[in-house]
Amino acid sequence: MKIELATTKESIQQIEELGREIWTEHYTPIIGIEQVNYMLDKFQSARAITEQIGEGYLYYQLVEEGELIGYLAIQKREESLFLSKIYVRKDQRGKGFGRQAMEFVFDQAKAMNCEKVNLTVNKYNEGSIKSYEKMGFQNVGDAVFDIGEGFVMDDFLFEFRVLGSRC
Repeated sequence: MKIELATTKESIQQIEELGREIWTEHYTPIIGIEQVNYMLDKFQSARAITEQIGEGYLYYQLVEEGELIGYLAIQKREESLFLSKIYVRKDQRGKGFGRQAMEFVFDQAKAMNCEKVNLTVNKYNEGSIKSYEKMGFQNVGDAVFDIGEGFVMDDFLFEFRVLGSRC
């Protein structure tokens, strides 16, 4: 699998389209289609992704045999590398691509001299929670984020300590 930095309008548009596919399939049973659609527009539209890149987020495409199978987004923060997004298309899950992408994130954290990787995960996203725990993440708390229009993100806060590095 290749992991490629998304820098073009075309690559950002491809991420938006794949995000809609993945989010609709994965999150509708957890948060409902109305919140899925709201969050896709607010956080995963080409416009929102472009704004996030302007704020220091790095978006990467996961490509297998020339086909876009997933994406991730990271942002260096004061004390950590924040893993904002990591998604793999449903038909490509269970093939080790998520673990490869996470190893890439850990490598990026080391290269940026960060001592930890942080992420948020919906409290009811049981499959992802299990995957993060299996990869060594620890649940360090929870938070509710008001995202507007009456919607909230009800999340656990996870952390992975990257040995030998310091932000």
